[in-house]
Amino acid sequence: MHELSLCDDLLGQVIAIAADNKAQAVASITVQCGPLSGVEPLLLDSAFAMVKVGTIAEQAELIIQSAPVIVQCQRCGEQSEASANHLICTACNSPDTLLISGNQLILASIGLDCAV
Repeated sequence: MHELSLCDDLLGQVIAIAADNKAQAVASITVQCGPLSGVEPLLLDSAFAMVKVGTIAEQAELIIQSAPVIVQCQRCGEQSEASANHLICTACNSPDTLLISGNQLILASIGLDCAV
């Protein structure tokens, strides 16, 4: 379950950002996860529940947003959304495409509780 090590790394980044901003707590963490990232969202959520215990993010909600698979056609140049197992240009049906997005796991935003 590599989601556990991913969450550990993610939480390290979040804790550092919270410290830099003198936050008292982390309320939410939003990540964008593409279907080709190799990350299973349910396992990521379970792993996060384990690693956040005893940290500044203990009460934080993990929000997982699905990122679309986007390809760029090498034949016609069109960018289009594709399914994870069918990376074909929707404009000209060419299989000669370049993956633009859909394989990422990105820390998109953090909700911090800061003292006023």
